[in-house]
Amino acid sequence: MTEARGSAGLNGEAHARYMPGTPCWVSLMVHGLAATQEFYRELFGWEFEPGPQQLGPYARALLEGREVAGIGQLPPDRHLPIAWTPYLASDDVDLTAETVRLCGGTVGVGPLDAAEAGRLAIGSDPSGAVFGIWQAGAHGGTRVTGVPGTPAWNELLTFETVSVTKFYKTVFGYEEEPVVSADFDYVTLHVDGRPVAGVHGVGHALPRDRGPHWLTYFEVADTDEALDRLVDLGGYVLQGAHDSAHGRVATVADPEGARFSLIQGPH
Repeated sequence: MTEARGSAGLNGEAHARYMPGTPCWVSLMVHGLAATQEFYRELFGWEFEPGPQQLGPYARALLEGREVAGIGQLPPDRHLPIAWTPYLASDDVDLTAETVRLCGGTVGVGPLDAAEAGRLAIGSDPSGAVFGIWQAGAHGGTRVTGVPGTPAWNELLTFETVSVTKFYKTVFGYEEEPVVSADFDYVTLHVDGRPVAGVHGVGHALPRDRGPHWLTYFEVADTDEALDRLVDLGGYVLQGAHDSAHGRVATVADPEGARFSLIQGPH
């Protein structure tokens, strides 16, 4: 992570509209929908309501009535990686999807309408990392950030930053801010002068079973307490809690193996 996170009041920061390229939603597709909902309900305090069913059973997670994320059910015959997927905002998902293809990426799903909620596509960058594209209709995306249980940051873990950052800049129009360091390959992606996501080149330190992938950070009030609760609920600790310049961070997986990070902001 880098200096990417704005502060918000105790009630969180409400979002009316996301600028193109900004991560606006995170979604998880799993095999056991009910069990996964129960895991995140206990971990983050989420409640659930039905969402669009275009890709199968799907529920939106809410905090105090405000949408924060989505969880859907994979068809039994689909053996895809179980992973949190960030959706990047677009004013024209069809044009963005075509640009993804022209720039060496692939589009695996869509573009398609999600009822009146909006229009989506799911693609991957040239290194294989999967991301979504969201053109808002009635559903604008995550409605609150800056409080425990909400997405705090999205970061692409990949082999190296130069070529893949060029792809995202071309598709979404990001400005970039590299970290100048001989041994740390990191680029922050900016929209309208504001940091919105990161690209971290980790070379051969990538998990062999995953390859390049996006990682979502969720805010928690207490990282150590959240880790204890996660383990009790059947989750896994992949990287234990440690202090960083941006707060206390840990990387974990849910019972189906979806990786994500927990971050307790600095006080």
